[in-house]
Amino acid sequence: MAPEKQPGHIAVPNLIALYAEAIDAGDFDRVADLLADARITTEGTDRETVGRDAVFAMYDTWTLRYEDDGTPHTNHVTTNLILDIDEDAGTASARSYFTVLQATPDLPLQPIITGRYRDTFTRGADGAWRFASRHMVTTHNGDLTQHLKIPLA
Repeated sequence: MAPEKQPGHIAVPNLIALYAEAIDAGDFDRVADLLADARITTEGTDRETVGRDAVFAMYDTWTLRYEDDGTPHTNHVTTNLILDIDEDAGTASARSYFTVLQATPDLPLQPIITGRYRDTFTRGADGAWRFASRHMVTTHNGDLTQHLKIPLA
């Protein structure tokens, strides 16, 4: 079934998984495309990111990518997905947990950060679902020195 024809209960989890796949591939263009229409916020900060170019710049500024394969050497695992979808209105929300695992030559495989995503979605006139917002809440930090270019505040 074409993505634009997918019902929300399929399209919304797919969008969440596509984000994890894109960031783990180091494909910040694809991350920016996925979040182009979203307002991105982070718990405990007044930072707000809106628009495709700003999303790309945020990920490019913050996230290390390694020369051997252009990726951040991570696996984003998203679990405990709770969906609320209104097909008639073309709106949805999702709550989930994330765990980011990383391994580099200087860091054995380990979880480096955990938290929660609070996402909203809309279905456009073209029938395709898209992110409307993503709020990120960090619950635990591990060793982020191999993942971030800038320390978390």
